[in-house]
Amino acid sequence: ISATFTSSGLVVGKSESPTHRGLDFYIQGSYFSFRKMDPLSKFLLAILFFHSSEYILAAAIHGMSNVNVKSLLVSKEYVLAMVFALLEYFFELLLFPGLKEHLWVSNLGLAMLVVGEIVRKLAIVTAGRSFTHLIRVYHEDHHKLVTSGVYAFVRHPSYCGFLIWSVGTQIMLCNPIATVGFAVVVWRFFVARIPYEEYFLRQFFGADYEEYARRVPSGVPFVM
Repeated sequence: ISATFTSSGLVVGKSESPTHRGLDFYIQGSYFSFRKMDPLSKFLLAILFFHSSEYILAAAIHGMSNVNVKSLLVSKEYVLAMVFALLEYFFELLLFPGLKEHLWVSNLGLAMLVVGEIVRKLAIVTAGRSFTHLIRVYHEDHHKLVTSGVYAFVRHPSYCGFLIWSVGTQIMLCNPIATVGFAVVVWRFFVARIPYEEYFLRQFFGADYEEYARRVPSGVPFVM
């Protein structure tokens, strides 16, 4: 089946090309296939899995009574960023369909988001009750300094994982503008967050954290 947009409306017909099968479009003289939208379905699944798994893990670790809708990690700023990413994707799909045909780029992004997801979830599971979505400003008995597992390689594996994941989603969509935008915005967020969080970690764990911080990198580029 093919669809052609003309001055008289949408013309639908069957594509005879052996190389183009399925539902295809001709828009403003440009050809694109729904196969080019395959990264979009993977993107939506990645978003669904990320947020649902964050909530489920928080509930499993801290108990249902200690989680709420904020555990889904969906903020207004986040929604706006994702809306921008989708707008860029469809704009470029319509006007520059060839931009979405770089399969190796899309696969690189897919690999990045999978790696980022794994790193972040390993961080959450390894830290257990010591992991929270909000920065702790007071010390609790069950809050321990975790330096094993993924924490032996980077101090903030959950942030490292999210940075890789978020940029990977945009590379998978072949969104050049959003790729740069996500990288800069997420990086700047962690540049501000990490020193604030580590101030309290140094208060909680003293010399132990100082030694750990000297030995292990943060996991976020250019953040010591």
